[in-house]
Amino acid sequence: MQTQQRYYTPEEYLAIEEVAQFKSEYRDGEIVPMTGGSINHNRIAGNVYAYLKFQLRGKNQEAFMSDLRLWIPRYRQYTYPDVLVIQGTPALYNNRTDTITNPLLIVEVLSKSTQQYDRTDKFRYYRSISEFQEYVLINQYEIQVEKYTKTGEGEWLFREYETESATITLSSVGLEMAIADIYEGVDFNQKESD
Repeated sequence: MQTQQRYYTPEEYLAIEEVAQFKSEYRDGEIVPMTGGSINHNRIAGNVYAYLKFQLRGKNQEAFMSDLRLWIPRYRQYTYPDVLVIQGTPALYNNRTDTITNPLLIVEVLSKSTQQYDRTDKFRYYRSISEFQEYVLINQYEIQVEKYTKTGEGEWLFREYETESATITLSSVGLEMAIADIYEGVDFNQKESD
């Protein structure tokens, strides 16, 4: 016997999310529970956030961590990017202080369970946001960083970094960050469930 999948409106999702003990993403009617992050995942996201937070002080850009929800209206998606940067004033969705619509830069730390989605559909959804200019995907299991930079309408330039001695240029925010700083404190020998 097959069970019928329930579809939720965005409003129902938000109401459920306000009282939920764990975060979930919303994918055009479906509520998808988020997996817990590993120690390495947390270290990498924290390293990137701390660097951006410090380097963007006094500029018209601000970094945020994964507790800030992103609404993507074209695809009816709510996501929680690991790190994002907003230029200027955050564009709040329906005056909600927990949901924005205008990221300039998005950083995702890849997990075994989400890496395919982060590279494909999620990236396509993010590209529908007019302010979105740069996407960084960081592998938590080995040194590998993928960067996509918008160069024109529908055009994205890909660059990959695979050595600890490299430096990534984040052109959307005018900064450079050492790959070694991204991976500071990360232990690739840790056996963690994903």
